[in-house]
Amino acid sequence: MRIALLYPPPWKIPAPGEAPDTSGDGPPADYREGDLDPDFHQTPYGLYSLGAQAIRAGHQVKVLNLSSYPFSQVERVVRELDADVFGMSCWTANRRGVALTARSIRRLHPAAHIIVGGPHATPLAAEMLRHHPEIDTVALGESELAFLELLERLEAGRPALGIAGTAYRVDGRVELGPPRAAIEDLDALESPHDHYATHIVMTSRGCPWACTFCGAETTWGRGFRGQSVPYVLDALEAAVNELPVKMVQIKDDTFTTNRKRVIDICRGIRERKISFLWSCDTRVDVLGDDLLREMRLAGCQRLSLGVESGSPSILKNIDKKITVKKIIESTELAKKYGIQVRYYMMLGNRGETAETFRETLAFLEAAKPHQYIFSCLSIYPGTRDFDDAEAAGWLEREVYFRGDFQELKTPFDASEEDTALMSAWFEQNKGLRELYREGVEERRAILARLGDHHAAHLELGIAYLDAGQLDLAARHAARALELGYPLPGLAHNALACVAAARRDWQAMQDHFTAAAKRDPQHAVLIRNVQAARAWYAKGGPDRGLPLDLVARCDFQLLERTAQPALPGPLPEDFAVWPPAAPRPARPAEAG
Repeated sequence: MRIALLYPPPWKIPAPGEAPDTSGDGPPADYREGDLDPDFHQTPYGLYSLGAQAIRAGHQVKVLNLSSYPFSQVERVVRELDADVFGMSCWTANRRGVALTARSIRRLHPAAHIIVGGPHATPLAAEMLRHHPEIDTVALGESELAFLELLERLEAGRPALGIAGTAYRVDGRVELGPPRAAIEDLDALESPHDHYATHIVMTSRGCPWACTFCGAETTWGRGFRGQSVPYVLDALEAAVNELPVKMVQIKDDTFTTNRKRVIDICRGIRERKISFLWSCDTRVDVLGDDLLREMRLAGCQRLSLGVESGSPSILKNIDKKITVKKIIESTELAKKYGIQVRYYMMLGNRGETAETFRETLAFLEAAKPHQYIFSCLSIYPGTRDFDDAEAAGWLEREVYFRGDFQELKTPFDASEEDTALMSAWFEQNKGLRELYREGVEERRAILARLGDHHAAHLELGIAYLDAGQLDLAARHAARALELGYPLPGLAHNALACVAAARRDWQAMQDHFTAAAKRDPQHAVLIRNVQAARAWYAKGGPDRGLPLDLVARCDFQLLERTAQPALPGPLPEDFAVWPPAAPRPARPAEAG
């Protein structure tokens, strides 16, 4: 069968020069450019997994990211895609775009089967089917096996009704199939990295904790399931081999839940000599000294921690099950080995007041993460916040079908006065904030703890550059290259900055050229090359003009806007279907 897996835009986006939609299907009235979360445009990992399973089963599959496309272009894509099955990933932020795209699919391909899944559709499956008659099936939570069963039935001409883990209609009445057990052996699934190039990797599913604002349990069920160490290493190796920039984001809900497994993964990375840098998301209470050292030696560059608040009362209210003391202890342990620490923080959780907010700000000054980023509480269906708000009577689920908001951002129970205070602060401080950066002494100590480590050498070299010690800066940056630093463009950028500080313009150009040839896709490198070109155009060397260059080696991924990972241009033959893979042999039935 021909299967199109789509990631729709959030609403009807106007084309350049086109007037915005006035029928109620356009952006929210208060929408401003940049309001969408930076990760919104990443293709959800679940679409890759569905695509991989369908390819292995012998189907023809396309994964298309349309998340920033003008809606006129979405309709053109849908019109030209002659698919038997259209699947869409539905999140709260793009729920309206999913409904609009389903409407277009049904109009243009009346016989196609439309299935929708994702973290928004799962808890509101019945409502999705009632409000959007174009949708045939909603997949609930973990969907690979339900999706394969649906494809098998459709191909055989059988009704796609009663499938475990789905919602559907019978004679216009919404029904739910029986629950489907979680997939215990995740290794049995086809790896997305055997078919798609993406810097996002997921090695596990589920989270043993149950924070009030999080819907992980609704999607994955309670508990933690991890892929085996060999399976993870194969996936990482496949991912890194396809990436032009050797950086990977491990986006498990809580990567280090099983510490022994992560240590084994880290040692396997080194044994296989998989050369890349990576980040992961986790909790402060599943870290430790030995674990963090192994992670750093295996390439871990950034640790994103769900901290949420610095107020003990708020941490208790949201059932976070961590303490301020533990947050600071784990932060210091990560810093000990030079891992960049980023805090995810929240405003407006249950019980939030001006006093708890001030506690959080004071906590940040004491804990000193390298970076932090705040978000306002969003009430997502499938969370305890949603259930409690609905039970209290101040939230109706119908608002997700009537409202044009991107996400339902609202304090849980803060007073109007405290809400105004937090909103004003957030408006001035939104986005990623920098708080802490190591100097020479800290970087020297980190290198001593890690040994002859490429990334630690480059970080120390940049610290020396900032301190004006150019010979030492050049020595350590060069040593990083000798040791096989996975991002040579950043090392050459640092050496170019050293050369510029020495006024050795030819050496500066040589290092920029080497970076451009070997590893050009880094924001700081592009920024410096553009600055140098502008400086030369103004006669900088002859006129003695200052040249402002920056040397950094933070974990900052600059990914090309290319399909299917991001909503880049589609090839001219995007509607041409690839040949189907050979069908896997069926096991012989007992006679």
